[in-house]
Parts: sequence; structure tokens; C-alpha cells
Amino acid sequence: MVKNPPLFKLQLLHWAQQFDDVVWLDSNDYEQNYSNYDAVLAVDAFTSIQTDYHEAFEKLKEYQTHVNDWIFGYLTYDLKNAVEDLKSNNFDGLQFPDLYFFQPKKLFFFKGNQVEMQYLNMMDDEFESDLKAVQQMNASTNQQINNPIKIKLRIHKDEYFEKINAMLGHIHRGDIYEANFCQEFYAEDTEINPLETYNKLNTISNPPFASFLKINDKYLLSASPERYLKKQGNTIVSQPIKGTAKRSENIEEDKQLKQELLDNEKERSENIMIVDLVRNDLSKTAIKGSVEVEELCKIYTFDQVHQMISTVKSKIESTTHAVDVIKSTFPMGSMTGAPKISAMKIIEALEETKRGLYSGSVGYFSPTGDFDFNVVIRSILYNETKKYVSYSVGGAITTKSDPLKEYEECLVKAKAMREVLEN
Repeated sequence: MVKNPPLFKLQLLHWAQQFDDVVWLDSNDYEQNYSNYDAVLAVDAFTSIQTDYHEAFEKLKEYQTHVNDWIFGYLTYDLKNAVEDLKSNNFDGLQFPDLYFFQPKKLFFFKGNQVEMQYLNMMDDEFESDLKAVQQMNASTNQQINNPIKIKLRIHKDEYFEKINAMLGHIHRGDIYEANFCQEFYAEDTEINPLETYNKLNTISNPPFASFLKINDKYLLSASPERYLKKQGNTIVSQPIKGTAKRSENIEEDKQLKQELLDNEKERSENIMIVDLVRNDLSKTAIKGSVEVEELCKIYTFDQVHQMISTVKSKIESTTHAVDVIKSTFPMGSMTGAPKISAMKIIEALEETKRGLYSGSVGYFSPTGDFDFNVVIRSILYNETKKYVSYSVGGAITTKSDPLKEYEECLVKAKAMREVLEN
């Protein structure tokens, strides 16, 4: 039992920085129907798998089956190239491997004020010595870096309008119904303190799918509000987000903004299109007739924004492999569009940056083959060696899209990341 879970979490994250492999997943006590743990920390790789997209899902399947233990890691968006005949040739300033998972030596599971510790190959008194070391950690910032950060735009405003109009041309010709178009904000020759930056971002946003990931010199600092996919037993759950509205400190105005999002025909049509795509993706591995929409266009409120979220479920046979469920739905519909393959081709042609881990996913597999993965959005990515910092934002473009409003929505989504980096 832990007397002060928030303090212990901060101390534990500071303690974890000594390791090359760290995955921290935090629900920030956000009430949700499908949560197993309040937070999980996995550190110190016993075994690992790193690969590019070539046969990536087959390699992951072999690794997950062979290890048959907890594994934590990520899938980049560019694994689309393993699923379909697609390419990723855009600029990549971050250079994360396409897929990385590891079997941790040390695991910490939080539920309420209880912390369960699981160690591989535990040495005598290792629990006690680690706990003592964690509790002696100073949870305040350990390394201030006060370099001013100059954020640059990969796509400037006029060019953004041109690209959205080009995408609208594809929609009007019937090539696609909807596509998620993303743009990158970045800083070069920049050093940040990853943990300090993550803590600031998480404090601003308090999202249900926050994650801090460190793989050697590469970091993800994520304040994601979105679940990609969860497997519990034979049940699969997907919770796509489409539809965003800003918050107001004025209670009445905030209620009005929430209601306007609920009533917004464009946002609802975006969400419903992606729900249809998710239903189709889930049906590839589902028991016939088991795909159902549990919630359609429900508004959830977060510290920074209101979001429109739907919940889609299916049942699978016990013989269906967990990795096959992910492969058949990847990349997630909320970050691609419809029809999916056409949308991904158009996205690649119009975007300027390789997405990499942005709009990919971070999560874990359990020893029983269950899993839970987020969508990597509202996130800062950092390559420490290259001193390159990046965050991307995007929005769904449909026939009803107004380029100026889409641009403004991107700025709303980017607000927390910019605040954290510039202040």
C-alpha cells in the first residue's frame, strides 16, 4: 500500500530514468469503462524486438508467442507498409525504428493506493532496495534546461490551405470520403528534459491514455485521450475520436461549446464515417454478428478540449491470435480515413513529414494475450542525439471542411504541446 500515490508515481518515474527501456502508462484516474490499472511502469529489457516494417507483424507475433510474458512497446504509423502496398518517403527528423517491444525485468501496477511489483529473476532484497531508492527520489525537477525553444512549422498557413483544397478536390472527385491530414511543428538543435516536459504536459492535460516512453535516446511524451484497441478475453474494444471543441473557463459557455459539438453535423458525420470503418476492420477477425456500436458520438470532457468519442466492440474466437487483430485494424481509422487505402495514399502525397510514432500506438500485451493500446496524438517526440523535437497535429477533412476552421482546430490541439515547450 502507498500512502501518497501521486508522489510515489513521480518518484518512480524519476527512478526509472536510469534504464534504457521505459514505458509508463497513466490513466490519470480518468473514469473509463475498460480500465484494468490506474497506471503501469515497465522498465529494463530482458529481451526485445526491433524491426522495420518488413514482415513486422509476423515477427511481433513470433516474439509475443515465444516470450509468452508481459511485453511493452510501440507500433509506428508506417507499419501501414507491412499491411498494404504503401510507402513512407517523407522527411523523418526523429528516426524511430518502425516497431519496438521489450520484455521488462521490472513491472509496477497501480490500482488505487495499491502497487503490485513483478520482477523477472529477482535477486535477494531487490524489492526492498528498489523501493527504498524510489522513496528517496526527489520528485521535483532534477535537471532544468532553460534554452529558448523556437518552434517552426513544416507547412505554413498558405501552403496548408493549398493542401486542404487539394484534398477537397480528391473528395469531390469521389476518390475518398474523408482523410486525416497532419502537419508537423518542430525545433532543431534543441535540448529538453524529457521527464520534466512530460510531467508538465500531463499536468496540463490529465488524459486517460498518457504515456512516457524512453527507448535509449528516443522519447515519447504523450497526453493522448484516445484508445486505439483493447483485448480482454474474447472481447475487442475500439474507441475512435473524431470531433474536437475547445474548453472555456466560463461554465455556461463551456456547456454551450459541449452542446454545439454534440449537435455539429460535420463532426457527427466524420465520427460516424470512422465508426463504419472501424466496424469493417473489426469484422475481419470477429465472430459473425458480434460487431456492435456501444456508444455513438458521445461527448467526453478533458482538461484542454471536449471530444466526440464512439465505442465499437466485437467478439473473437479463442483461436484468433492477438497480433492478427491488431494487424487487421492497423493503422487506426481515426488517423487515416475512408476508404482507408486511398486515404493513406493521398495523405502520403500531401503531407511533408513521415509520421513515424505519431498516429501510431503505445501499449502492452499480457501473458494471456490480452492487450491495450492508445493512439499517439497530443504528443511530443524527441531524439536526444539529434537534438530534434517534434509534435504533429491533424484533423479529418470531409466535403464540409472549411480550410480556415480546420487550421484553427489544429492550433487548439497543438496548444498544450506549444505551451509546455515554450514556457
